[in-house]
Amino acid sequence: MKILISTLFCLFFLTRAEVFSQEIQRPNIILIFADDLAYGDLGIYGAKGWATPHLDQLARDGARFTQFYVPHAVCTASRAALLTGTYANRLELFGAIDHTAKHGLNPEETTIAEMLKSNGYKTGMVGKWHLGHHPEFLPTRQGFDRYFGLPYSNDMWPNHPEVNGYYPPLPLIENETVLAYLEDQRELTSWYTQKSLEFIEDNQNQPFFLYLAHSMPHVPLYVSDKFKGRSEQGLYGDVMMEIDWSIGEIRKKLESLDLSENTLIIFTSDNGPWLSYGGHAGLQAGLREGKGTSWEGGIRVPAIFTWPGTIPAGVIQNQAAMTIDVLPTLANLSLSPLPTLPIDGRNIWPLIQGKPMEDKPYFAYYNKNELQALIYGKWKLVFPHTYRTIPQGTEMRNDGLPVKYTQIKLEKSELFDLSTDLGEQTDLSERFPEILQMMNEFAESARKDLGDALTGREGSGNRKAGRIQEN
Repeated sequence: MKILISTLFCLFFLTRAEVFSQEIQRPNIILIFADDLAYGDLGIYGAKGWATPHLDQLARDGARFTQFYVPHAVCTASRAALLTGTYANRLELFGAIDHTAKHGLNPEETTIAEMLKSNGYKTGMVGKWHLGHHPEFLPTRQGFDRYFGLPYSNDMWPNHPEVNGYYPPLPLIENETVLAYLEDQRELTSWYTQKSLEFIEDNQNQPFFLYLAHSMPHVPLYVSDKFKGRSEQGLYGDVMMEIDWSIGEIRKKLESLDLSENTLIIFTSDNGPWLSYGGHAGLQAGLREGKGTSWEGGIRVPAIFTWPGTIPAGVIQNQAAMTIDVLPTLANLSLSPLPTLPIDGRNIWPLIQGKPMEDKPYFAYYNKNELQALIYGKWKLVFPHTYRTIPQGTEMRNDGLPVKYTQIKLEKSELFDLSTDLGEQTDLSERFPEILQMMNEFAESARKDLGDALTGREGSGNRKAGRIQEN
């Protein structure tokens, strides 16, 4: 009987795979992840002061999400979640690790690159990694055939404006070799773009996965001479226009190689704007707070999915989704098996095509495993916690130096209807007790599974980060 059931299952899977492959050819995949790019930083999302024509066209040619999230409003955790389809706190990865870290993404976890490589894809990464700088944690040990970029954030170098003498020289790495230590970052976006084009050219005759993780517009801002002074806004706008140019160059390369209709491009960001940097930070577009918080300005990001001829043009998707959904969606499209260890995302291919799906709860964690917020459809519940904000009346700067945050304690849970209150100003918890109860039940399930430092809970489903073996 077991053999019969197994045989029927295999026949079902093969039949499904054959039908799917007849409907949709297995695509090349380009995943572009910007750093600290805000929800309002693209023209099609309302940007003023600079132009992003290539990104705007990318959105018009496919699907644009208006309620897309990262689960962690900070670098390392956000990247771990994207590449594994799993909340980073489940993986024991928090915050933004630096050159002193002895840990990184556990090699036992499955990245998008490993999943696709096992299914015949060529894999390459260009840009900021930030999941461990020791050799055993580098991209080449996590499923990528090639790597070119920085091991962590571009401000983790001797020129940091607030930390004197802490950071060593910033290494530019190819595969596992340090090519140089950067003293200037003006050509970084151009270098990333060129390496991306080379990867596409070299792998045009086979399925490929390119992960392009731009270091910009994270501070310190640098732009090449070809874009210096191009925007009305200033340096931040110049940087955004160069990122937009990079997307244009990639699309031009795909067209020249006749690959456009077999390539899925995804564009999103790792979190919202670093507001303390004033004119060197992005646009909140009416959202509350920014990077480093679980308010909408910290975790809501632009998201575009384009695949000409397969994803309908002009889709505007208003349902909530999250970066943890990218891996299972790509598994479905590439007919790849999901990781053996449990993940947290789901396949959102129907949403990308403009179709509805049942809402699911999404959780926002920050600091050392604090469950700070929960999103379910249009509803958001924010739990009591301490968060950073810029005091009212602070004179903002535009010279690359930050102003100081202050800490505020949210004393009680607050419930918001995001469909009418993007700025999270009106607490509806007393008006909708049944919604509050439902949201608290979702939160309790997360605390049991993932833990919650705010309520002193240990999660039963958490795993360990990778750690270097020290003598």
